[in-house]
Amino acid sequence: MSLDYTSTAVCGKSKRTSSAHNRKLSRVPQGPVRASVAVIAVLTMASFSVAQAPATGEYEVKAAFLFHFAQFVEWPEAAFHDANSPLTYCTIGEDAFHGSLDAALRGKMTGARAFRVEHINLPQEIQGCQVLFIGTKEKKLLPAILAGVKENAILTVGESEHFVQEGGMIGFLLDKNKVGFEINLEAAQKAKLRVSSKLLALAKKVVGGQRGT
Repeated sequence: MSLDYTSTAVCGKSKRTSSAHNRKLSRVPQGPVRASVAVIAVLTMASFSVAQAPATGEYEVKAAFLFHFAQFVEWPEAAFHDANSPLTYCTIGEDAFHGSLDAALRGKMTGARAFRVEHINLPQEIQGCQVLFIGTKEKKLLPAILAGVKENAILTVGESEHFVQEGGMIGFLLDKNKVGFEINLEAAQKAKLRVSSKLLALAKKVVGGQRGT
Protein backbone atom coordinates (compact mmCIF):
# COMPACT_ATOMS: atom_id res chain seq x y z
CA MET A 1 0.00 0.00 0.00
CA SER A 2 1.31 3.50 -0.78
CA LEU A 3 0.53 7.05 0.23
CA ASP A 4 0.30 9.53 -2.65
CA TYR A 5 1.64 12.82 -1.32
CA THR A 6 0.78 14.72 -4.49
CA SER A 7 -2.93 14.24 -3.98
CA THR A 8 -2.71 13.49 -0.23
CA ALA A 9 -5.14 10.61 -0.79
CA VAL A 10 -4.80 7.39 1.18
CA CYS A 11 -5.97 4.21 -0.53
CA GLY A 12 -6.80 0.82 0.93
CA LYS A 13 -8.83 -0.70 3.71
CA SER A 14 -7.85 -1.79 7.18
CA LYS A 15 -9.65 -4.32 9.35
CA ARG A 16 -9.48 -4.33 13.11
CA THR A 17 -11.23 -5.81 16.11
CA SER A 18 -11.95 -4.09 19.40
CA SER A 19 -13.58 -4.90 22.72
CA ALA A 20 -17.26 -4.07 23.11
CA HIS A 21 -16.36 -2.59 26.48
CA ASN A 22 -13.98 0.08 25.12
CA ARG A 23 -14.96 3.34 26.78
CA LYS A 24 -15.47 6.45 24.72
CA LEU A 25 -12.98 9.24 25.38
CA SER A 26 -14.74 12.03 27.23
CA ARG A 27 -13.57 14.81 24.92
CA VAL A 28 -14.16 13.23 21.53
CA PRO A 29 -17.48 11.96 20.08
CA GLN A 30 -17.64 8.29 19.14
CA GLY A 31 -18.09 8.90 15.42
CA PRO A 32 -14.87 10.93 14.98
CA VAL A 33 -12.99 8.41 17.13
CA ARG A 34 -13.98 5.56 14.81
CA ALA A 35 -13.02 7.61 11.77
CA SER A 36 -9.66 8.52 13.29
CA VAL A 37 -8.88 4.89 14.14
CA ALA A 38 -9.52 3.96 10.52
CA VAL A 39 -7.20 6.71 9.30
CA ILE A 40 -4.41 5.70 11.69
CA ALA A 41 -4.79 2.05 10.71
CA VAL A 42 -4.38 2.99 7.05
CA LEU A 43 -1.41 5.24 7.77
CA THR A 44 0.23 2.49 9.80
CA MET A 45 0.38 0.34 6.68
CA ALA A 46 1.10 3.18 4.25
CA SER A 47 4.49 3.60 2.62
CA PHE A 48 6.13 6.65 1.16
CA SER A 49 8.43 6.83 -1.83
CA VAL A 50 12.02 7.45 -0.81
CA ALA A 51 12.94 7.90 -4.46
CA GLN A 52 10.44 10.74 -4.89
CA ALA A 53 10.57 12.73 -1.66
CA PRO A 54 12.17 10.98 1.32
CA ALA A 55 12.10 13.78 3.90
CA THR A 56 8.80 15.33 2.84
CA GLY A 57 6.97 12.02 2.61
CA GLU A 58 8.23 10.70 5.94
CA TYR A 59 7.40 13.84 7.90
CA GLU A 60 4.01 14.35 6.30
CA VAL A 61 3.10 10.86 7.54
CA LYS A 62 4.52 11.60 11.00
CA ALA A 63 2.59 14.89 11.13
CA ALA A 64 -0.61 12.99 10.34
CA PHE A 65 0.15 10.52 13.12
CA LEU A 66 0.76 13.35 15.58
CA PHE A 67 -2.60 14.87 14.72
CA HIS A 68 -4.39 11.57 15.37
CA PHE A 69 -2.47 10.74 18.55
CA ALA A 70 -4.27 13.60 20.27
CA GLN A 71 -7.62 11.97 19.53
CA PHE A 72 -6.64 8.97 21.66
CA VAL A 73 -4.94 10.55 24.65
CA GLU A 74 -6.61 12.29 27.58
CA TRP A 75 -4.75 14.96 29.51
CA PRO A 76 -5.67 15.91 33.10
CA GLU A 77 -7.52 19.21 33.42
CA ALA A 78 -4.52 20.72 35.20
CA ALA A 79 -2.50 20.43 31.98
CA PHE A 80 -4.48 23.35 30.50
CA HIS A 81 -5.08 26.88 31.68
CA ASP A 82 -8.83 26.52 31.10
CA ALA A 83 -11.41 24.56 29.09
CA ASN A 84 -10.81 26.65 25.96
CA SER A 85 -7.02 26.60 26.00
CA PRO A 86 -5.45 25.17 22.84
CA LEU A 87 -3.63 21.85 22.75
CA THR A 88 -0.06 22.86 22.04
CA TYR A 89 2.41 20.79 20.01
CA CYS A 90 6.06 21.71 20.41
CA THR A 91 9.14 20.73 18.46
CA ILE A 92 12.50 21.34 20.11
CA GLY A 93 15.58 22.35 18.18
CA GLU A 94 15.57 22.17 14.40
CA ASP A 95 12.08 21.64 12.98
CA ALA A 96 12.33 18.33 11.14
CA PHE A 97 8.82 18.85 9.71
CA HIS A 98 9.73 22.05 7.85
CA GLY A 99 6.16 23.31 8.06
CA SER A 100 4.28 20.03 7.46
CA LEU A 101 3.19 19.76 11.10
CA ASP A 102 1.83 23.30 11.07
CA ALA A 103 -0.02 22.51 7.83
CA ALA A 104 -1.45 19.23 9.18
CA LEU A 105 -2.88 20.90 12.29
CA ARG A 106 -4.01 24.21 10.82
CA GLY A 107 -7.72 24.80 11.44
CA LYS A 108 -8.24 21.44 13.20
CA MET A 109 -9.59 20.82 16.69
CA THR A 110 -10.00 18.06 19.25
CA GLY A 111 -13.26 18.53 21.09
CA ALA A 112 -13.45 22.24 22.00
CA ARG A 113 -9.70 22.75 21.78
CA ALA A 114 -7.88 24.18 18.80
CA PHE A 115 -4.38 22.99 17.94
CA ARG A 116 -1.34 25.23 18.19
CA VAL A 117 2.24 24.53 17.08
CA GLU A 118 5.31 26.10 18.67
CA HIS A 119 8.95 25.59 17.72
CA ILE A 120 11.16 25.98 20.75
CA ASN A 121 14.90 25.89 21.31
CA LEU A 122 15.34 25.71 25.06
CA PRO A 123 14.21 22.97 27.49
CA GLN A 124 12.78 25.55 29.89
CA GLU A 125 10.21 26.49 27.23
CA ILE A 126 8.66 23.01 27.27
CA GLN A 127 6.30 23.56 30.18
CA GLY A 128 3.62 25.17 28.01
CA CYS A 129 3.39 22.10 25.75
CA GLN A 130 0.98 19.17 25.80
CA VAL A 131 2.76 17.26 23.00
CA LEU A 132 6.53 17.42 22.60
CA PHE A 133 8.27 16.06 19.50
CA ILE A 134 11.98 15.32 19.89
CA GLY A 135 13.82 14.72 16.62
CA THR A 136 16.90 12.61 16.05
CA LYS A 137 19.17 15.66 16.01
CA GLU A 138 18.33 16.20 19.68
CA LYS A 139 19.44 12.67 20.61
CA LYS A 140 22.29 13.91 22.81
CA LEU A 141 19.90 16.09 24.78
CA LEU A 142 17.24 13.37 25.11
CA PRO A 143 18.08 12.26 28.68
CA ALA A 144 18.03 15.85 29.94
CA ILE A 145 14.82 16.70 28.09
CA LEU A 146 12.98 13.62 29.36
CA ALA A 147 14.23 14.22 32.89
CA GLY A 148 12.95 17.79 32.68
CA VAL A 149 9.39 16.73 31.80
CA LYS A 150 9.30 13.54 33.88
CA GLU A 151 5.81 12.85 35.25
CA ASN A 152 4.51 16.12 33.79
CA ALA A 153 1.39 15.84 31.62
CA ILE A 154 3.34 16.15 28.37
CA LEU A 155 3.09 13.49 25.67
CA THR A 156 6.65 12.93 24.49
CA VAL A 157 7.03 11.67 20.92
CA GLY A 158 10.36 10.90 19.30
CA GLU A 159 12.03 9.16 16.41
CA SER A 160 15.45 8.17 17.72
CA GLU A 161 16.34 4.51 18.19
CA HIS A 162 15.20 3.05 21.55
CA PHE A 163 13.19 6.21 22.30
CA VAL A 164 10.52 4.46 24.39
CA GLN A 165 13.10 2.27 26.13
CA GLU A 166 14.84 5.46 27.28
CA GLY A 167 11.62 6.84 28.79
CA GLY A 168 9.82 8.51 25.89
CA MET A 169 6.11 7.78 25.48
CA ILE A 170 5.60 7.24 21.74
CA GLY A 171 8.47 6.35 19.44
CA PHE A 172 8.22 6.35 15.66
CA LEU A 173 9.58 3.34 13.81
CA LEU A 174 10.69 3.24 10.19
CA ASP A 175 10.77 -0.12 8.43
CA LYS A 176 11.04 -0.50 4.66
CA ASN A 177 9.61 2.99 4.06
CA LYS A 178 6.67 2.37 6.41
CA VAL A 179 6.07 4.49 9.48
CA GLY A 180 4.81 2.79 12.64
CA PHE A 181 5.09 3.48 16.35
CA GLU A 182 5.58 1.89 19.75
CA ILE A 183 4.33 3.10 23.14
CA ASN A 184 5.79 3.27 26.63
CA LEU A 185 2.50 3.01 28.51
CA GLU A 186 4.16 3.15 31.92
CA ALA A 187 5.75 6.52 31.13
CA ALA A 188 2.41 7.90 29.93
CA GLN A 189 0.57 6.69 33.01
CA LYS A 190 3.17 8.20 35.34
CA ALA A 191 2.49 11.51 33.61
CA LYS A 192 -1.24 11.02 34.29
CA LEU A 193 -2.03 10.65 30.60
CA ARG A 194 -4.68 8.16 29.61
CA VAL A 195 -3.95 6.35 26.35
CA SER A 196 -6.93 4.75 24.59
CA SER A 197 -6.85 1.00 24.10
CA LYS A 198 -7.63 1.71 20.43
CA LEU A 199 -4.27 3.41 20.01
CA LEU A 200 -2.48 0.70 21.98
CA ALA A 201 -3.94 -1.90 19.62
CA LEU A 202 -2.34 -0.13 16.65
CA ALA A 203 1.13 0.12 18.20
CA LYS A 204 3.87 -2.23 17.03
CA LYS A 205 4.91 -2.71 20.65
CA VAL A 206 3.66 -1.57 24.07
CA VAL A 207 6.11 -1.32 26.97
CA GLY A 208 4.96 -1.55 30.61
CA GLY A 209 1.90 -0.06 32.25
CA GLN A 210 -1.54 -1.37 33.08
CA ARG A 211 -3.86 -1.62 30.09
CA GLY A 212 -7.43 -0.51 30.60
CA THR A 213 -10.42 -0.98 28.34
